[in-house]
Amino acid sequence: MTQTNLIASDTTIGFNTQASFELVQRAAKMLASSTLVPKDYQGAAGMANCAIALNMAQRMGADPLMVLQNLVIVHGRPTWSSQFLIATFNSCGRYSSLKFEFFGDKGTDDYGCRATAKELSTGEVLTGPDVTIAISKTEGWYNRNGSKWKTIPELMLRYRAAAWFIRTVAPELSMGLHSSEEIRDMEEKEINPRPVSKGPSINDLINQSIDAETGEIQEAEPVDLDEIANSV
Repeated sequence: MTQTNLIASDTTIGFNTQASFELVQRAAKMLASSTLVPKDYQGAAGMANCAIALNMAQRMGADPLMVLQNLVIVHGRPTWSSQFLIATFNSCGRYSSLKFEFFGDKGTDDYGCRATAKELSTGEVLTGPDVTIAISKTEGWYNRNGSKWKTIPELMLRYRAAAWFIRTVAPELSMGLHSSEEIRDMEEKEINPRPVSKGPSINDLINQSIDAETGEIQEAEPVDLDEIANSV
């Protein structure tokens, strides 16, 4: 008896149908067993990350391995490497390749960069926001521990100018994600600004009562847990 294919040849990776979900699981399992993918995607724990990255690659029409290599997890958040964002923009076919214009005096806070590109359908030259060393200092990127702004400022200016340009001109290409360099420059409090609040302890809950008429929490008489335990 000829074995029947469980998944049709025209099935694509995704989460919309059972067949596409089975396909993404198989592909994710294979990739997670490879040592060529980053650590965040390896092993049983990385299979879910592989599945999500595969779905993103399908939506973008990009090579899955390239997406896995450039979808970087920083502080628990998915981000794109700046090189990948630039490559994606340059190859999308709607714009000319990104160009970078430097301005100001090198070595001063006024030194900066802006990204530009031409929209091919209209011929309009598009210009992104200016990024300067002064901005990097004001935002706290420059003096952050391990910051690359002091050692390779021109590269960091290019990366940030490209990320801001793509997010303002063609945000669909980044799928709403920041660049990995941006997230690394952010303080942890900026990424997770809300402090984790502790709930009331068991003793607090036991020693509180709710007024049946007003609905307000009132303090009850303290309960001795040891006394209750000894009486049982």
